[in-house]
Amino acid sequence: MKAAVVVRSNDSFTFQITNTSIPPLSPTDILIKLSVTGVCGTDLALASGAVGPTCSILGHEGIGYIVALGTSVTLPQAKIGDRVAIAWLRDICGKCAFCLQPGGEARCAAQLNSGRKIDGTFAEYAVVPSRYIIRVPDSVTVSDDVLAPIVCGGVTAYKALKICGAGAGQWVAISGAGGGVGSLAVQYAKAMGYRVLAIDAGSEKGRFAVESGAEEYVDVLAATNLPDEVMRITQNRGAKAALVCAGVKAAYESAPRLLGPSGTMVCVGILPPGQQVPFEPLLMIDNDLRIISSSVGTREDMYEAFDFVSRGLVRPATVEKRLEDLPEIAGTLGQMIGKPVIRFKSLNERL
Repeated sequence: MKAAVVVRSNDSFTFQITNTSIPPLSPTDILIKLSVTGVCGTDLALASGAVGPTCSILGHEGIGYIVALGTSVTLPQAKIGDRVAIAWLRDICGKCAFCLQPGGEARCAAQLNSGRKIDGTFAEYAVVPSRYIIRVPDSVTVSDDVLAPIVCGGVTAYKALKICGAGAGQWVAISGAGGGVGSLAVQYAKAMGYRVLAIDAGSEKGRFAVESGAEEYVDVLAATNLPDEVMRITQNRGAKAALVCAGVKAAYESAPRLLGPSGTMVCVGILPPGQQVPFEPLLMIDNDLRIISSSVGTREDMYEAFDFVSRGLVRPATVEKRLEDLPEIAGTLGQMIGKPVIRFKSLNERL
């Protein structure tokens, strides 16, 4: 099979396209032939080595079709031809303290992750444990390339909004609103009835955010004082929630000052390990502010996120690419408008 393998040298990395063996199946595994895969900023962080050891094949936004079953896999677990998603979470233990609490599986202490502990979706085939299949419902009829960005960026945005504490008609500020997760957060937030205040750098990101559904946009390159600008837009009410989708220290530093009374800051964007952000406890205490975090989502969250796409309420902007384009994508992802989606085969060539 064709695969993109990460190659590191000194402080840099690239992807090398190679032919390698189709991974073998254990009795409880299923084999997926990939149709498409998205490219996520986390993939590049993993490729750089900044977040610890990884597999050589990364990728975790895959859509594909079952082509083989392990000897112990039976109906109705899975069948040949089923459309499935391959996400960041590939398997969980089901028995740790996280797994035993509602909605806790996304933080399973023994979780297996695509590209980190199991080869990811930057390859024509991938293996998935049968007990953690994310089968795409038959009611979801959108094309594979539209669905792929939801498998990580979309569900991450949706889950963060789901727990942010805002109500319909209240302002939600989204930093990094022109990026992969942020632009989807804009769409989901609008679909969920929030007023969306998008924040990013540059006019092009602003146009994209407004096209995605933002009611207002603040360009941090043009604004002299971001909190003051947010208060002006919200008529001094502040945002009920601030989603920090940008993996930038400055976005985290400013977020609490964008909030109104009893507002919630949701940590989503990933900073380098060890990087710290100062905050002012008195500001939090005086204004009854909360800081929470969100990381991808459960299978239930995934199906809920799919439903928004199925109903036409969310539509990721995508840019079709080939596997051979990965080295170029790695250098330009932060500036791209729309989500790069790698296609492995044509739509009419499912199996």
